Order: sequence, then C-alpha cells, then structure tokens
Amino acid sequence: MPDVTWNPWHGCRKLSAGCKNCYVYREDAARGRDASAIACTAMFDLPVRKGRGGEYKIPSGTTVYTCFTSDFFLEDADAWRGDAWRMMRGRQDLDFVFITKRIDRIRACLPPDWGEGYPNVAIGCTCENRRAADYRLPLFRAAPAKKRFVVCEPLLERIDLSPHLGPWFCSVVVGGESGENARECLYDWVLDIRSQCEAANVPFRFKQTGANFVKDGKRYKIERRHQHAQAKKAGIDFFPQGEEA
Repeated sequence: MPDVTWNPWHGCRKLSAGCKNCYVYREDAARGRDASAIACTAMFDLPVRKGRGGEYKIPSGTTVYTCFTSDFFLEDADAWRGDAWRMMRGRQDLDFVFITKRIDRIRACLPPDWGEGYPNVAIGCTCENRRAADYRLPLFRAAPAKKRFVVCEPLLERIDLSPHLGPWFCSVVVGGESGENARECLYDWVLDIRSQCEAANVPFRFKQTGANFVKDGKRYKIERRHQHAQAKKAGIDFFPQGEEA
C-alpha cells in the first residue's frame, strides 16, 4: 500500500545548524515563495476526507508522513495543532509519522488525552550535531511517546549517541545533506553511529548519502536521484535479531 504525505501547514522558521540549507526554503525560493510565511494548506483535513461512497480517501493501514514541509511543533501552528491531533486520534487505522527539531516544546504541544502516547503516532527528533543531540535527546527520552525515533539528517559531524540510546528509541536514521550547497557527510561518521546502534541493539538505517559525500578520503558529488540508492547499496542497515527491515 503506497504511503501518503500530509502537510496540514506549510512553511517554517530556521532554528539550528541543520536548517541552514533547508530543502523547503530552497524549493519555495525556486517557486518564488517565502518559506517563512506559515499558513494552513488546502489539504488540512486530508485524513478525514471521504469519497462519494462515504469511504475515507486514505485507506486503512496507510502510513501518513506528516508535516514534512514544516515542523509539527512550530509555535506558529499552535492554533491548528489541536484539530490535527483530533484527526490523528480519529483515524486510529492510519500510522502517522512526523519529525521535529522542537522537541523541547513537546509537553506544551501534546493533546490532553495523549497519556503515554497515541499508538498510531511515531515522533522523530532530529539531531544534526553533538550540540543538538545532547540537548534534545534527554528531553525526548523523558517525554511520553509510544513510538519515537532519532533522525541524524543532515549529519554534520561525528556524533556520540551512545549515552542516549536504548529500547526507548525504536530506530536511528542517518543521512547527508542535499542541494548544491550541501555540507559534507563523512562515511566514517555514518559507520560510527551504526556501531553505536549495534552496541545498543537499536535498529539503524542509512537513508541517503547526501550530495557531498566523503568516503575513504575521496569526495563524491552525488545527484539527488542517486542519493537514496547509493545509501542502500552500502548495505549497512542494522536490525536486531528478530526484527525486520
């Protein structure tokens, strides 16, 4: 079953080092748009839209990648988030996934009936460098969530995640930066995080190389269309025994 992207609002405000070459800003600029102008989209109610026969347009069992052109915990979206939560709760038959750099806002942004988390919502916290990891991950670990994962993308330097890893995180995803001005991503950094995940028995996935990839001292300029395939070709994804890719 194909996945679905749902962007209830669009636009964001740059927050940290990982935002420097934001793909949303880059793509909006190419279209003559201002990515810092945050607004609801025409697809705001997508999860609950129905067809002529009364069936939901998004079928049961679909994974819905949420708010990938903004940040779900963005301050500017505080007035809209409650309705978004209600749609997620109402569609327990869908799996919602979103990523945030604003994990320090999680407790202020959770719905009243969240409890230990909605079983159909997975939250990813981005950590592009050591500073981000050391600040965000303790907050993330302490917050209530049934499904949470770490995203080191764009990976900007060597990061020691080992103090933070454990069964409370369901996976770690790593990737380089895309775009013409992409900062370098060293394969040694990727392998180091993989080793940390293996030692902690946490699933690891190398998502993409990025456009400026360095391996064995050699720099590779990799086109966007090849970045995911080249990462997969490396064959370094790790899944603990008994878990599937």
